[in-house]
Amino acid sequence: MSVARPSRAHVLSRTDRRLAAFGQALAGQAARLHDRRRIAAILILALVFGLIGAGLLARGEEGGADARAYWAAVRVWLNGGDPYHPSGPFLPYVYAPWMLPLFAPWALLPWDVAWFVWRGGVIIAWLATIHWAYRTRPLAIAIAVLVLAFPIGANLDTGNVTMILALGLWAAQFMGPRSAGLIWALATWMKWFPAPLWLLLAPRARTWGLLWLAIAALLSLVFLPLTIIQLQALFGFGPRPIRLDYLVLLWAVIPWLWRRPAALAMFDPRNWPAALASAGAALGAARRRWAGDPPAARHEVRLGIRSFLGLSNRPN
Repeated sequence: MSVARPSRAHVLSRTDRRLAAFGQALAGQAARLHDRRRIAAILILALVFGLIGAGLLARGEEGGADARAYWAAVRVWLNGGDPYHPSGPFLPYVYAPWMLPLFAPWALLPWDVAWFVWRGGVIIAWLATIHWAYRTRPLAIAIAVLVLAFPIGANLDTGNVTMILALGLWAAQFMGPRSAGLIWALATWMKWFPAPLWLLLAPRARTWGLLWLAIAALLSLVFLPLTIIQLQALFGFGPRPIRLDYLVLLWAVIPWLWRRPAALAMFDPRNWPAALASAGAALGAARRRWAGDPPAARHEVRLGIRSFLGLSNRPN
């Protein structure tokens, strides 16, 4: 039985179509290179990536002190020891005792593998967020990377969990309310600095976040003896410098700004006079409503709070 073969003209036509599509793609990329803002973004990102990469290579095996503390804490705990006062060259574990199982699946890996997975996973996730933001505002995300280069590099060097919390809070803005609230509550109970990022969550997620945070507080009360030891280890750690590495949490603000062009425009000083005038007018109108009809104004405030927490059908 013979199999029909495509004619030479048909093969050439398919090849021509592919070459044409490839040529159009190259032309599109070449056209982008004429965009000065995009060229500036590429140069800024290349510079920052190069500096961070050089710093990580220079540190070598000295990096990962914080990640090693989490890794050792789980192993000490599983062997019946005290993770808050470890022996050997390990920093003490200073987070809630009931959070130790969260690190366990990763900490069961050998250290070399665990550190590779930790840092590699964080870098891949960070690059994915940059790719998402670069598609619409390349220069803006490049400037954000430049401004936060030091805290990002510091977290990648030490393996501190703050970078993972920032990436988690970024992802939470694309999740359902329960998952988003859970991520915020875990991040807040672990560090407390992410607490103001509650405002970035969707209205319904804010309510779930408060509920999960209450459960976290209840769990710490259940393990009160260990929680007291945790607080002693936390506040007895000695004098600490200003934690500039915590500024990496600002990375979680980027998707909120990118999805709200009006909020992003507030960083332009040319828009500040109009924004101040609008805020003043709104405040004056609120005062007049409150003075003219206090019960109606209180009702309006209650409706606003319910809408802010996603407890009503009124748009936020």
